[in-house]
Amino acid sequence: MLVQQILKSKATPGVLTVESTAKVSEAAKVLAKNRIGSVVVSDDGGATAAGILSERDIVRELANVGSVCMEQPVSAYMTSKLVTCNIEATAQQILGMMTEGRFRHMPVLEESGKMIGLVTLGDVVKAQLAELSMEKQALEGMIMGY
Repeated sequence: MLVQQILKSKATPGVLTVESTAKVSEAAKVLAKNRIGSVVVSDDGGATAAGILSERDIVRELANVGSVCMEQPVSAYMTSKLVTCNIEATAQQILGMMTEGRFRHMPVLEESGKMIGLVTLGDVVKAQLAELSMEKQALEGMIMGY
């Protein structure tokens, strides 16, 4: 399955973003309110991704420096070296990159570099399960003679 198909199947299109100057506490509120694990950092309203901030990033800094990190800008703790993909990437490729890099969220970019979506590990696993289910039904149909 291609990323393009995964994006079409998502319940909520688009990407939630925060600006790099936003406080970590503001980003944490976005994460909690939307029940998501990461937020893309973008200073132009979502056209380009400057970085990504995850729950893990926040927890790590809370453990390292304490609650003072909550008043710091998102840019201080975001991951700025993003691993991205395009709509032609396969679910298998995405799973491999996420597993190797030990992350769960990947921005999807057009060739021009414009961000068009975000895929999560959960999205990819859901797509893989749907594909396996369809293959199972097709095989059962062949065995039963349908």
